[in-house]
Amino acid sequence: MAEPALKLDPPPAAASAPPLLSVDNIEVVYNDVILVLRGLSLKVPKGQIVALLGSNGAGKSTTLKAISGLLKTEDGEITRGEVNFMGEKVNGIEPDQIVRRGIFQVMEGRKIISDMTVLENLRLGAFTRRDNEVKSDIERVYGYFPRLRERTGLAGYLSGGEQQMLAIGRAMMARPKLILMDEPSMGLSPLLVKEVFGIIKKLNQDLGVTILLVEQNARVALSVADYGYIMEQGKIVLDGTAEMLQSNEDVKEFYLGQGGGAERKSFKNLKSFKRRKRWL
Repeated sequence: MAEPALKLDPPPAAASAPPLLSVDNIEVVYNDVILVLRGLSLKVPKGQIVALLGSNGAGKSTTLKAISGLLKTEDGEITRGEVNFMGEKVNGIEPDQIVRRGIFQVMEGRKIISDMTVLENLRLGAFTRRDNEVKSDIERVYGYFPRLRERTGLAGYLSGGEQQMLAIGRAMMARPKLILMDEPSMGLSPLLVKEVFGIIKKLNQDLGVTILLVEQNARVALSVADYGYIMEQGKIVLDGTAEMLQSNEDVKEFYLGQGGGAERKSFKNLKSFKRRKRWL
């Protein structure tokens, strides 16, 4: 039986209201054989940014796909546990129905449609809507991302930073209650990372959109997050407020590049052993 994750602080607002999203003790298996998530649980309160951190292969992207219903595309399935959104179970329903309920995933690597224009990509984000406000929402996206207004050609010709802006803008077009963001800093320069995460924070503050953020850059993720979870080998090993995680010595050593002295810089394998011994 897995040991419970270390808790640094209770989830914010946990006592006052049920979470918008609750992932309860899920297991995920690929190809009927490979166990990736091992009893993972987390909660995302409404109106907050929650960071999900971990090394490569920890199961972060799989967690997002379990929430958004995209496991089937990779021969994966939830074999135990539940994903509840706004008090209703959503695992087992089709991805388009999950989008209609208010969850939209910004995929790792952007996944924009390169042979469609910027405008067509934005309109694609609103495919589940039947209202007459799509045009005004496109203008709102341009307000957050002025460069996209200037790009009238095919989206495949955009820079990496512009493609990430388009992917976020496309998510906004769905008017989601919850955005799942998978590695938004991937492939971007430090300057663009700062710009993109500034916009993520602004979207949360201005529009009240709840965000579950998967990110390897722990420093920048915790700079915008309210709460954070750390994954290792398919399960949560540590969670707490962003401030508490930033001050935790283990997080500093393993994820923020602080602590451990010269020994940490010289013995990579020892670092991995220490992490496994301490958390797993």
